Amino acid sequence: MKPKLTKLAKNLRKESTDAEKRLWSKLRNRGIGGHKFRRQQPVGKFIVDFICFEKMLVVELDGSQHGKDENREKDRKRDEWMRQNGYRVLRFLNHDVNNNLDGVLRRIEETCNEE
Repeated sequence: MKPKLTKLAKNLRKESTDAEKRLWSKLRNRGIGGHKFRRQQPVGKFIVDFICFEKMLVVELDGSQHGKDENREKDRKRDEWMRQNGYRVLRFLNHDVNNNLDGVLRRIEETCNEE
């Protein structure tokens, strides 16, 4: 399954949303507190939008499709798996990234600095 996820992750990187591109421009090259983030990274049986392995932090961006009941349940189960495996998860709406990028970046940095 891993090679299939890796290929899918590469495709997702090529087809990033505007919000993902915007956030990645700030996270890349250790842009937040010197922490290394990766994007569209396989973790377990999932592909996460952004991850800092050093801080065990997953950052997910949600578009409007995540508001549907069936997708909320999938997200809940996915987040629970992440937590059970030691990851912290932050979720932001694309709207938040597009309209309050500074606030999103502050929250990510605060979470990175928590022990």
